[in-house]
Amino acid sequence: MSSLLNRACAVLIGSLLICACQPELKSDLPAGLAAYDAIADVPASSPVGYALQPGDRIAVSMYQEDELNQRELLIDEAGKISLPLVGDVSAAGLTTGQLSRDIEAAYRRGFLRNPQANVLLLTARPRTVSVEGQVKDAGVYQIEPGYTLLSALALAGSTTDEAKLDEVLVFRTVNGQRMGGRFDLTEVRAGRMTDPQLIAGDVVVVGFSRSRGLYQDLLQVAPSLLGTFVTLADNNNN
Repeated sequence: MSSLLNRACAVLIGSLLICACQPELKSDLPAGLAAYDAIADVPASSPVGYALQPGDRIAVSMYQEDELNQRELLIDEAGKISLPLVGDVSAAGLTTGQLSRDIEAAYRRGFLRNPQANVLLLTARPRTVSVEGQVKDAGVYQIEPGYTLLSALALAGSTTDEAKLDEVLVFRTVNGQRMGGRFDLTEVRAGRMTDPQLIAGDVVVVGFSRSRGLYQDLLQVAPSLLGTFVTLADNNNN
């Protein structure tokens, strides 16, 4: 009888110790409305439509200027392409139409009187985000334009029962600087806060809640304890 009780207590104590050792994030990142500002939720440089990004391959054709045509150009990690005569031109964050106009403006400055450029997207670099922490299937997932925090969490199988829902962090590189914001998933799911839009390269980290973890451990241990107490009660009745 005592051995069963000791075993149940050992299981309970072990679960409590494991939960206590699991670190919480306790992030100091901006929260609430400030979180959206911190990661530049919808960057002003991203126009409506497909925004070119580093790693995309494009073609540039110049009307009646065959020597300036470029069959294939790679947008480098700095977001630029290099063209004859004019040199580097920024391409990342622009649609093909906007880039065409920028190229025309570059050639118009001292090279061509009436340049007409056409930009064609050949292949797009896969857009991915990383999701880790208290999710059921952490990993790197490919996203499409318009995907949000909830979309990314759905790809990762949603949050675990131990997730700290008011400490969901989104990290983003903005103008070469790593920024981050802290979001309350309960508020987002309820529609009281905007579901933040994600962009390629974002990292999502879901924090651990020690209290929720403890509660889940107790739920798992409870059947064993209940069985022990039932056995004890039966023995006492006998």
